[in-house]
Amino acid sequence: MHLLIMGPQGVGKGTQAVRLGQHYGIQNISTGDIFRYNIKRQTELGKKVKAVIDAGELVTDELTGELVRDVLCLENAREGFILDGYPRNHNQVIDLDATLDEFSLKLDAAISLTADREELVERMLKRAEIEGRDDDTPDAINKRLEIYDTQTAPLVNHYRTRGLLLSVDGIGSVEDITNRIIKELDAFV
Repeated sequence: MHLLIMGPQGVGKGTQAVRLGQHYGIQNISTGDIFRYNIKRQTELGKKVKAVIDAGELVTDELTGELVRDVLCLENAREGFILDGYPRNHNQVIDLDATLDEFSLKLDAAISLTADREELVERMLKRAEIEGRDDDTPDAINKRLEIYDTQTAPLVNHYRTRGLLLSVDGIGSVEDITNRIIKELDAFV
């Protein structure tokens, strides 16, 4: 199964991607986790990524696309994956489509998790407290949500017109949301 999960920051994409990856036995490919890994180890890439994230910006399309392509070419990813945090704009959709074509892969579904803005901000502020994440300041959160609204939210309609969109309510307990996604995804594919 080849999936992507999308939605605004704080909606629970990462948590659900991990759970879905485990449930379906597919690789979870999280651009955010890969970026944080490099930041923590203070690699050159990590330093560049940290500066961008601290400013409330998103990492460039080219850099992110390279990273995703390198992971998708691995055999275990080609057997099944769930992309978390990619694509996030129209250019990345084009890049992803080209990469999937190159490896003779196709998406089975694009899962869109939804939640209202107040819930998202509250979740991210709580996450910042618990995890000690300095990239979840109120200003950075609002800036990332604005970027999502202008760049990523339009992708929902793109995947809807392609017949790949599965929209799921992201409010509730983690387990309830997972069960909701699995039930709807199994019926969808």
